[in-house]
Amino acid sequence: MVLLTGAGLWWFGFGGNTTHGGTDIDNAAFVERGKTLYAQECAACHGKNREGQTPAWRRPLANGSFPAPPHDATGHTWHHADSLLFEITKYGRLQASPKRSQSNMPAFGEKFSDEDIWAVLTYIKSQWPATIRERHKAVNRQHRGAR
Repeated sequence: MVLLTGAGLWWFGFGGNTTHGGTDIDNAAFVERGKTLYAQECAACHGKNREGQTPAWRRPLANGSFPAPPHDATGHTWHHADSLLFEITKYGRLQASPKRSQSNMPAFGEKFSDEDIWAVLTYIKSQWPATIRERHKAVNRQHRGAR
């Protein structure tokens, strides 16, 4: 019974939720896979060096959406938990966002497997300075505690 309860908690808390967090910056092959996918699909908007679409990425465009933000240490990507980054990448926005909210972010759920999305996020995270990665770990811990 304890084993079944533990398995159920794992499945619903982590295993059955593809947005739990599958990044592993120590896995060189996974980082390289993410780098390749990022260059093919993300760099056109977020920049070859993750610098974003424009230095004015915080200012809305005429349609109310925002330019693609940087994914380097100057951006706000690391302010968001892995599960939120996964959701934005897979669906093009947070599922809880109002349908009318403007976003130029394409949904990659049809194009990328979940593992591909995690690989891209792993690559992005692997490029952050150690201090930012540590701060991001705290964001993930806080987010998991809030669920």
